[in-house]
Amino acid sequence: MALMITDQCINCDVCEPECPNQAISMGPQYYQIDPQRCTECVGHFDAPQCVQVCPVECIPIHPDYQEDRDTLWAKYQRLQAQGRAMAPASAPGESAPRSA
Repeated sequence: MALMITDQCINCDVCEPECPNQAISMGPQYYQIDPQRCTECVGHFDAPQCVQVCPVECIPIHPDYQEDRDTLWAKYQRLQAQGRAMAPASAPGESAPRSA
């Protein structure tokens, strides 16, 4: 069950940084959620973080994307694998840069 943002959104900017899957972005008039990236925070948190912080309660379940927890978990795993595949690999013997 991906979530969606309704036209009641006031563009307060609090939901976007809370999304661990980068599924939330600014749409033409208000924020929107990419259903291909939304896992309802399965794999990250016990509850959807965008819903937790929304001051106007405009983030319901998307009626066109009814997914059970197992499907959301599989989506989370796919997104994590894609993230690892896109991460730059260090050469053998190289260590990660140290912060000062």
